[in-house]
Amino acid sequence: MGTIKTTNIEPIADNGTVTLGSSGDTFTVPSGVTITNNGTQTGFGGTNTPAFYAHLSSSQTGLSDAADTKVACNTETYDTDNCYDNSTNYRFTPTTAGKYFVYGQIMGDSDGTANLVDTDIMIKKNGSTLLKGVMNFSNNNIRVCTHYCGGILDMNGSSDYAELYLYLNTSDGGNYKIVGDSGQHRSFFGAYKIIT
Repeated sequence: MGTIKTTNIEPIADNGTVTLGSSGDTFTVPSGVTITNNGTQTGFGGTNTPAFYAHLSSSQTGLSDAADTKVACNTETYDTDNCYDNSTNYRFTPTTAGKYFVYGQIMGDSDGTANLVDTDIMIKKNGSTLLKGVMNFSNNNIRVCTHYCGGILDMNGSSDYAELYLYLNTSDGGNYKIVGDSGQHRSFFGAYKIIT
């Protein structure tokens, strides 16, 4: 109906509340307007939590050839909502429904000469592979390979869980290891919510 021009709006009482409009109203911020937030912000946008990041602090050894092996990332850098199990199942079970960016990196070592034939990195949801990266070295076998994989998973916020796996196939059927390191984080697993 009209325009109010002023430089400051304050509540009547100190530390009071000023309410703009009521339920169902719309406030429009025109293009080119800058909003400066110098205080605490609540109710705007969303948060990227639950979120976690964990790495493998020492190598997993003596693992079977040509088999899927869960990566036991056991050292957390952060876990905002205690949704990652870093001691038993090594799985992320977020307590808020939404879409999550889930990612992982694994360094696999055939633990010998260059006899690594092919490798897969997998992120599984509820036991089924939904994200996967593949490397095949054909007749040019190598010893060590580092894989990265990431993508978006829908999680229901109650029972859905994500896990990180590696498949390594060697030419001699020997054992291999997943390389862990406390300082360089050669193998890691993480996730964060992007939208509801």
